[in-house]
Amino acid sequence: MGVKEDDQAKSLRERLLGTERTLTRSGAERLWKTGRGAAGLAFSALGGRLRGKGEGLGAADARAVAQLVSRLGELKGLAMKAGQILGYIDPTLPEELRGLLSVLQTASPASPFPQVEAELRTALGARADLLLAGLERQPISVASIGQVHRARLPEGTEVAVKVRHPGIDEAFRSDFRTAGAGSTFAALLVPGAASSVRGFIEEARTVMLEECDFALERERQATFARLLADDETLLIPAVEPDWCARTVLTTRWTPGRSLDAFLEANPSQEVRDRMGIALFSFYVGMLYRHGLFHGDPHPGNYAFREDGRAVVYDFGCVRHFEPATVLAFSTLLEAVRADETPRMSEALEALGARPPTDAEGRAMLRTLLRGFFAPLLEHGAHPMHPGPGLEAQQLLRDKRFLAKLSLPGRFLFLFRLRFGLYAVLARLGSVVDWGTLESRWAEEAQQRGGTSA
Repeated sequence: MGVKEDDQAKSLRERLLGTERTLTRSGAERLWKTGRGAAGLAFSALGGRLRGKGEGLGAADARAVAQLVSRLGELKGLAMKAGQILGYIDPTLPEELRGLLSVLQTASPASPFPQVEAELRTALGARADLLLAGLERQPISVASIGQVHRARLPEGTEVAVKVRHPGIDEAFRSDFRTAGAGSTFAALLVPGAASSVRGFIEEARTVMLEECDFALERERQATFARLLADDETLLIPAVEPDWCARTVLTTRWTPGRSLDAFLEANPSQEVRDRMGIALFSFYVGMLYRHGLFHGDPHPGNYAFREDGRAVVYDFGCVRHFEPATVLAFSTLLEAVRADETPRMSEALEALGARPPTDAEGRAMLRTLLRGFFAPLLEHGAHPMHPGPGLEAQQLLRDKRFLAKLSLPGRFLFLFRLRFGLYAVLARLGSVVDWGTLESRWAEEAQQRGGTSA
């Protein structure tokens, strides 16, 4: 399977990156526009499913989706986040529809350059002139929180300068004050999340506002760079701390090919496998080894280099889990692989959930968890499945069942990462013994009694 960026998506990307729009901050205006965006997303997704994966979008449908993508990109905030997620996490949508939505991973209308310049001057003071002298005016990437400009520091170092969209934190607060928008977003991450809506919305709100703090992201990126300094495949761009602030993040220029470009080059199976292991290790292995969880695996957050390494960008969405949580999650994995329902319930209780005690509820829980961990239940090397099985998908939409589980808000990004990562690894075409790989990390965590710093 794959979502190859076609000519229409490429054209849309170029048009968005060449457009400037001031971010809408007014609560009433955002409410109205976000409502239109949510309705458009729902209509596009439903229409796509009704047509079926075998049929493409008609010309009128494609134009409507392109207009929707533009509207979501102008809004930034939750609306754009929702479009990003739907573009890569839902394998039931037609390829063309997902391809157009995937444009939002790296492209949307940019904040006007005078606003970017003002943001840099406020953040860096007199030193901003030195940075602006070597800064390219048009951004190379525009995401939901900020936009990235290529630049050259006074001594000649090439860098990527990420500047926060002016007012984006205010826009997020406005979005989350609208309960409907917040619950829609949570439900995109975990279908049926409305049953535990308060905890999920609060977790999403915390994470989204943390993503607006580039000083926090700088610390997280430096931590990952330190932990992976000796990794032969993964590369984390070095931070330039003298050119950073709460609204500005400057890192070494570390380019690479997008996932689309990488796949178009038809890499060997050996290379596909090595890259799949590297990404799986980064997004899943780091949880077991260090209690760190990067919760945003969409394809715009990494690139593939000619030297055989993969670069990971954007460390705004990172959660830290205590050793006890890591141990409970490793126990849950082993219980599911061993098909021991009582141990599954015990592990979920340790994670803060409230598993059912009746026979029917336990059977449903087993189905849900085996769908969640489905790619890990096959023995031997095999391609990754893009998502949970049909029965598990149906259970994820069973609000009464999910309400019984009382899942903590932190499960929001555990679910999001799993399903998003499965979809990406399926596209990559890696053939790996995923279950043995993760079980080894889980066993090592149990032997250590938690995680290592």
